[in-house]
Amino acid sequence: MSAPLRVPAERLERFTRECLEAVGLQGDDAARVAALMADADVNGSDGHGIFRLPQYVERILNGGINVTPDIKLIRESPSACLVDGDNAMGHLVMSYAASVAVDKARTAGVAWVGARNSNHAGPAALYAKMPLAHDMIGLYIAVGNANHLPPWGGIDMLLSTNPIAVAVPAQEHPPIVLDMATTVAAYGKVKTAAQRGQTMPEGWMIDRQGQPLTDPTRADEGFLLPIGGAKGYGLALIFGLLAGTLNGAAFGKDVIDFNADSVTPTNTGQLIVAISIAAFADVATFKRGVDAAIDQMHGSERLPGFDSILVPGERSHAVRAEREALGVPVHAGLLSALQRLGSQLGVAPPG
Repeated sequence: MSAPLRVPAERLERFTRECLEAVGLQGDDAARVAALMADADVNGSDGHGIFRLPQYVERILNGGINVTPDIKLIRESPSACLVDGDNAMGHLVMSYAASVAVDKARTAGVAWVGARNSNHAGPAALYAKMPLAHDMIGLYIAVGNANHLPPWGGIDMLLSTNPIAVAVPAQEHPPIVLDMATTVAAYGKVKTAAQRGQTMPEGWMIDRQGQPLTDPTRADEGFLLPIGGAKGYGLALIFGLLAGTLNGAAFGKDVIDFNADSVTPTNTGQLIVAISIAAFADVATFKRGVDAAIDQMHGSERLPGFDSILVPGERSHAVRAEREALGVPVHAGLLSALQRLGSQLGVAPPG
């Protein structure tokens, strides 16, 4: 494989914004989505950034996403509410939901905001981190946009990767940011591996006879494996009920595979919780306590073969610093896809 082209994030962001504007997203909305997608790439979420742009554009052009939505609250109490996304880009729905959660948590201490009639919104960490700027802890859960996971012991695709992200601020250290799927690998990693001509490690997927599946181009012949066996299946089920069923959003057989269907609204369900630290503790004292916990993890005696011990989010923080300095790596397959998209829409390609 040839080395990927390094492209500055701002160039990817501009290309994304111009493409979204070309297919009808309004200026502020296009800018907001483009900024979040570029942020995903800078953080190392390669399966959730500009990689998704051709797919988003296809859905918009086919009427599968509403480019002039009326995102609004439809149920509300002092510490909870439900957002109807009006089939908007998921990035817009969840940015709105996060803002509402932060506002409510200022007075209620904790706020839970659910969303329905949303869409794929990129990596979970984008939204879990939004409350950090307000001295709050953020938690985000979503129903994935395609079912790639059967119930434990079954083969019917009834569950998705159903991710969770939690962001906790520290004082001196970067925040702790846990961002994980309930499957061993997110399906976006399977798609990027296929585009790059790579194989998958054993343990990501198995076929319907239970044998390892390592060719990502044959992913339709099998399914993803849950983290921790039956425990991961249980988490995926519960997260789906909380982010999907509770919100009146799609779950189980009702989930639309947005990889195969670019027309039908997905009615994606998501939720975000904002927790005000000040409702429970002195903010500075709590942050120092998080620092102390991080230092304890770092200071643990290590097993042979481990050079360091990390906490969730540190690898992404290091990737961000490297990509801000050198640019985001864009592999040949993705670059070709973006060039075709730019030609289709009359937008100069980012490379």
